[in-house]
Amino acid sequence: MTSYEGLSETEKLNSVNQFFNQMYFVDDNILWGKNDYWATPLEFLGSNAGDCEDFTIAKYFSLLELGVPDKKLRLVYVKALELNQFHMVLAYYSTPSAEPLILDNLNPEIKRGSKRGDLRPIYSFNGKNLWLIKSAAGSGKLAGKSSRLSLWNDLRSRERSLNLNKPIINYDE
Repeated sequence: MTSYEGLSETEKLNSVNQFFNQMYFVDDNILWGKNDYWATPLEFLGSNAGDCEDFTIAKYFSLLELGVPDKKLRLVYVKALELNQFHMVLAYYSTPSAEPLILDNLNPEIKRGSKRGDLRPIYSFNGKNLWLIKSAAGSGKLAGKSSRLSLWNDLRSRERSLNLNKPIINYDE
């Protein structure tokens, strides 16, 4: 991570996105034996695999570690229209009113939100807040604290305690 510290925020976004997009996509049922499991970045790196939430969470925490402010980042729960399934991506806002850049494991190219017509945002959150999104163009209406999300709370608890879980299958072995 220290080799990334001198980079601009845009370079950090690109480097982090490329690094994590090399991991394997594996469904939670196969990897963790659960319908929905949000892995910590260490669990994700240790297994070398995860689903969309794991990619997004690892990118989020890595960018925070590299000095990108939390207020510029949001984890966004979306509907991937072409796949007809729910999905998670990371949004980066260079300024509060800027159009977000989207970091995604399905599309390796970072694109502006307006260029991602294949995604319909539902809600977003960061380390502090939770927003409900009413339109594709909007950043959302504040709906409270991100602590309202039980999977987020579970992940943060495991991360703080270092009580990490082992996957059923390790794609790094």
